[in-house]
Amino acid sequence: MSLRNVTALKPSVQEIVEDLTGNYTECLLLGLTPESVYENERRDKMGKTMFMFPGQGAQYIGMGKALYDEYEKAREIFDIASRVTGLDIPALCFAEDREKFLTEAGGSNDKINITEYTQIAMLTVEAAIYAVMEEKGLKCDYTAGLSLGEYGALIAAGVLSYEDAFKVVRQRGIFMQEAVPTGGAMAAVLGLDAQTIEKICEETEGYAAIANYNCPGQIVITGEEGAVSKASEALKEAGAKRVVPLNVSGPFHSKLLEPAGERLGKVIDETVINGVKVPYVANTTAELVTDSVNVRDLLVKQISSSVRWQQTIELMIKEGVDTFVEIGPGKTLAGFMKKITKAVADSTGNAESVEGITTYHIETPEELEAYVNR
Repeated sequence: MSLRNVTALKPSVQEIVEDLTGNYTECLLLGLTPESVYENERRDKMGKTMFMFPGQGAQYIGMGKALYDEYEKAREIFDIASRVTGLDIPALCFAEDREKFLTEAGGSNDKINITEYTQIAMLTVEAAIYAVMEEKGLKCDYTAGLSLGEYGALIAAGVLSYEDAFKVVRQRGIFMQEAVPTGGAMAAVLGLDAQTIEKICEETEGYAAIANYNCPGQIVITGEEGAVSKASEALKEAGAKRVVPLNVSGPFHSKLLEPAGERLGKVIDETVINGVKVPYVANTTAELVTDSVNVRDLLVKQISSSVRWQQTIELMIKEGVDTFVEIGPGKTLAGFMKKITKAVADSTGNAESVEGITTYHIETPEELEAYVNR
């Protein structure tokens, strides 16, 4: 909440803080801002909040530009990413600088859709949004991210610094791009339950497996091209509404990417892993992480394992989260939320179990201010 909006609630900032804490002077001496005091009090009276970060696939030329123009903190984060990676990140992300980036990089006009560039571009935008939110005193009780987005969650959890997250993700993108085998494929399976998909993948000749449990009725499979093709036909016969081949550069979240995970582990070994300040949910287990001892192994495994996003959100609902905030380009996760909450209500026979759940999306300054002033 901006200072302007806080003061509109009471005749003075001092009265606001004294109403909430009883001691305005002591709060100032402790370095507490009126915004942070108000936000903490507001959160104490409400349910729990989760910050969630999307993965690659939502990227587009121009993402993050409005935020970059509006907030100095956002520009600072972009500068850090550029310095750490040696790339001109604003040029990579923004439309008007696109030709400059392409000239310097010597590549095609699809750079932002190539894994080694997509990953660092997406994380930078997500991190910039989060940094501005943090500066405004906005906090969460839990955090998680889908695939690449887990690194945004690790920043929010206090596990990785901005610099280290950018360093690791830059290498992650390169390793995954270089590890992509010929003959790999992915496909989205719509309208079929997870158990049936798992069984058909297991029975298919060759290697096919689930890459993403996104939400009820939307699961992604991955693996060898021939096996994914055979599994796709079997899934249609089993009742899938549609099986859509994905235009991706490789079979991500499959055992075929294990070499990339092994290389990433060496980078993480040289990275400072801090204690967990905010519990986060790991992609591979859909379990809360409150201790950083296993972070390294979880990140290595994540590259070649299934992303359990549906199970992550189900866990958060059980934990009492009623405010979900998607931080980053697109509204993919918000879309998943609608199907997951409906499935939870249907499975429990209790619509009240998901009543009051609200999902926000923050990418632009307007969306950020709307969330601050809610």
